[in-house]
Amino acid sequence: MQNGERMQAICAEVRRLLDQAVRRGLEGGRTAILLSGGLDTSIVATIARRYSRPDAYTVALKGSPSPDAGYARLVAEALGIRHTIHCMDVAEVLELVPKVVGVLRTYDPMEVRNSLAIYAGMLAAREGGADVVLTGDGADELMAGYSFVYNLGKEELDAQLRRLWGVMTFSSVPLAESLGIEARTPFLDPDFAAYAMEMDPAYKVGEEAGQVYGKFILRKAFEGMLPREITWRAKTPIEAGSGTADLPRFFGSSIADVEYSEKRARYLREDGVTIRDREHLAYYEAFRSRFGAPRPAEGGKACPQCRSGVPDGATFCRTCGAFPI
Repeated sequence: MQNGERMQAICAEVRRLLDQAVRRGLEGGRTAILLSGGLDTSIVATIARRYSRPDAYTVALKGSPSPDAGYARLVAEALGIRHTIHCMDVAEVLELVPKVVGVLRTYDPMEVRNSLAIYAGMLAAREGGADVVLTGDGADELMAGYSFVYNLGKEELDAQLRRLWGVMTFSSVPLAESLGIEARTPFLDPDFAAYAMEMDPAYKVGEEAGQVYGKFILRKAFEGMLPREITWRAKTPIEAGSGTADLPRFFGSSIADVEYSEKRARYLREDGVTIRDREHLAYYEAFRSRFGAPRPAEGGKACPQCRSGVPDGATFCRTCGAFPI
């Protein structure tokens, strides 16, 4: 089989398996979609629309650049589905931080920023009557969506992806459970995930119009079914797409220098915890009020910045976000 024919065959199988996975995700309950307007959630929404008319929810932080809103609106209008853009203000952020930190047991700023948007979207979906929410989780890990793998050779790319598969976790699942609803993840459907893991990694990174893209086979499989702006949209982290990447600026201006310095010194002295900035401080205080100071696990490795237990060989602390350790 020629390379072009092989590509077409793989695209067809990707479409078939994802169609099957999304249909499974639609079974039972009233289903909504967390729609970022990125490739992954747009694929899920496009397939779901063949079988139902799920509501879509997008989160944007008021007063901050939130490109997901525009892209998601484009997809929702093309599919003819009801779309809610939930504009989250800083007061809501402050209300949700303890809840997100409490569910995930972390005060890693990047994890909290991303998960705040997910939690707010799921909360809006639940208030809209949904008890099942579809997400795009897993596509980046399975199909080489992260830019740090784009320039790797084939063997190194395969090894890096396998390392990702061994540690990948998704906050959408516990966040949904905490709200009494269910997150379903079509890209992690066993049949699709198994096929993706066995796929030649050469199909996962490719070039289009002089630019290198991850998830290349996904883009080619759904090319023509999505607006071109969506098919070839660059990977945008949740925090950047929703605007929560702007939260460091807010926290940086909301805590006075003297208060920050005193608390930073106190938590280092009393708890053995290194606070890296004011945003980190806000999330740590939410964590500390719920769980107390982090405590190392019996034996094994401890994070040098918070003393939490981490797996041997880990380079990242899931509790405080320290990297490298």
